Amino acid sequence: MADLRITRRDMLLAAPAAVLTVATPLFAQPAGPSVAFIALGDWGRRGHDHQRDVARRMGDRAASASSSFTVTTGDNFYDNGVASTTDSHWRESFEQVYTAPALQRPWYPALGNHDYRGEPAAQIGYSSTSARWRMAGRFYRIPSDAGPAPLVELFVIDSQPMVHGCGGAVAGSVDPRIAANLRCANADAQLAWLERSLAESRAAWKLVVGHHPIWSGGEHGSTPLLVDRLRPILERRGVAAYVNGHDHDLQHIRRGALDCICSGGGSALRPTRMIEGSLFAQSLGGFALFRAERDALAFEFVSAAGQIAYSAVIPRPALAQAA
Repeated sequence: MADLRITRRDMLLAAPAAVLTVATPLFAQPAGPSVAFIALGDWGRRGHDHQRDVARRMGDRAASASSSFTVTTGDNFYDNGVASTTDSHWRESFEQVYTAPALQRPWYPALGNHDYRGEPAAQIGYSSTSARWRMAGRFYRIPSDAGPAPLVELFVIDSQPMVHGCGGAVAGSVDPRIAANLRCANADAQLAWLERSLAESRAAWKLVVGHHPIWSGGEHGSTPLLVDRLRPILERRGVAAYVNGHDHDLQHIRRGALDCICSGGGSALRPTRMIEGSLFAQSLGGFALFRAERDALAFEFVSAAGQIAYSAVIPRPALAQAA
């Protein structure tokens, strides 16, 4: 495994645009400082539709890779979010499903469209009663590792207002429950916060987590408003990867300097396909496991059966290299 790590670092330094795909774990015995974490999306179904199978594999890989935390890419509770901090969903879809010791570390959730059918404020409020659920707001910055130049920093966004217009407006036909929750959301203000926060970050690796995809070959497809308004910010500020859900599959897409990683296989599945920039696309239950090292950002998709379906190393964007 040490040889693999050296090979991928040499590959990145020699050819920053390349992607290495392998069929074995990338995460054994890191040579230096590293941060590992899990990304899970589209999951809360009271244990049904492969949710428990995925949860078991998450516990196994979180333990073996020493994962520090879990991020979610939204649609945390189907079909209509949660109604309150005491909703039975908390027990049946979260507390009694993700029971492995290695999953008792912090969870940093994003909101999805199904969460908007309930009470998003209840998901934020649950942070005050849970030892591991840590949702600081509808969008927020995940606390980074210590030091003025952290190894990795993640920024969780609320993509729902972005796909229905900006400045608090609601465009198009929207579920009334979602529309009601959009009235206090301002996509323009959030995008300004994101650009400012990314500019301030001195992390070696910057990642943004949201629900809706920028590009996707899944059932929902790409999101034009995110292509037009979110993508330029990520590219301008040297973001290595955008991690999303919404489409119920696992995908890796690269266009230009931006990698988009869909981790939406937490429970029920839908068909997907390869599109421009696709490096991997499969309708597969599972999750993404990341490890950031100083010179490499690696991730793997782990299936509900415990198999490594895909692994890749992401090069640092040119802007981040220059910084």
